[in-house]
Amino acid sequence: MKLIPLITALAIAMSLSTASPTVTSHPFGTLSDGKTATLFTLTNSKGMVVAVTDFGAIITRILVPDRNGNNDDVALGFDSLPPYLTNSPYFGAVVGRVANRIARGRFSLDGKTYTLAINNGLNSLHGGVKGLNKVLWKATPFTRGENCGLTLTYTSPDGEEGYPGTLNVTTTYTLTEKNEIVVEFQATTDKATPVNLAQHSYFNLKGEGNGTIQDHVLTIHADRYTVVDSTLIPTGENRPVKDTPMDFTSPHVIGDRIVQVDGGYDHNYVLSHKNDGKLFRAVHLEEKTSGRTIDISTTEPGVQFYSGNFLDGTVTGKRGKPYVKHGGLALETQHFPDTPNQPSFPSVILRPGKKYDTKTVFAFGVAGKP
Repeated sequence: MKLIPLITALAIAMSLSTASPTVTSHPFGTLSDGKTATLFTLTNSKGMVVAVTDFGAIITRILVPDRNGNNDDVALGFDSLPPYLTNSPYFGAVVGRVANRIARGRFSLDGKTYTLAINNGLNSLHGGVKGLNKVLWKATPFTRGENCGLTLTYTSPDGEEGYPGTLNVTTTYTLTEKNEIVVEFQATTDKATPVNLAQHSYFNLKGEGNGTIQDHVLTIHADRYTVVDSTLIPTGENRPVKDTPMDFTSPHVIGDRIVQVDGGYDHNYVLSHKNDGKLFRAVHLEEKTSGRTIDISTTEPGVQFYSGNFLDGTVTGKRGKPYVKHGGLALETQHFPDTPNQPSFPSVILRPGKKYDTKTVFAFGVAGKP
């Protein structure tokens, strides 16, 4: 595989000096089929930088300021394409067609049983062996007033990874002047099919590669969570979080109770809103040393909180430092795990003539500042 250099320090410096929102692009690498992946760098006038590649619609880099105005990269990931092809636990990717797990890779729809690729023990995870995180999307950059962004499209053919229907998917990333990353998903299909897309960035607000996230303070506006079995498949019970280590309805340091949760946090939280398609402020995350914060608002009914339990130091990040256990966390807004097999959960079935349409906003800030 031929390697093509990534974004350089000079390119980053030039991006940070811009006075208006810009989108630049650089070759990122060559795939085994000879196609070239591209890295797009979004920069707003405040100096926030978001880098996205059209391979997997992956966010590779997020540079945001701390309380002293110093920018740092808070997204786990890599400086080149090859690790994303072979050694990435979904860092920064769009995952689907169906995010999260489907029990034993099977579901029934309209009287027919469908068999999916098994890639997570007994189950299918994040769309299968070659989900949306492993394909080359078509990317179109844009600037709109004070905002800039990237629209990515992909057509998943009927039967891909076992899913029915030709699915036309659009992901739009918008970087705003408020230091927000707005993530919007749309999709249409020609056959009934399950769809549940998620953005799978891992965050460490101290900077990627700088220790663990156990000292981060987390709030999740959810009174219940979906109980799972030993393979992380929901039992069907939505259990109250009150008086359990799962309770983040008020701010809690993640590491305080993580040892009380078997294996660490990897659970879907049932958000405390009406699921009426309106944005709901679901999550607040803060890191005290840097002062950095993330507020997450979403139209989705759930958020999967994953505390980086399977990171084990064997993966090296952009600083050349290993990603240790709990070295990053993911907060994946989505529908619930195994929904195609759980009739009591909000449906993920998309039918012809209907449009899948979701929105999540990741708002970066500094504690004590508006």
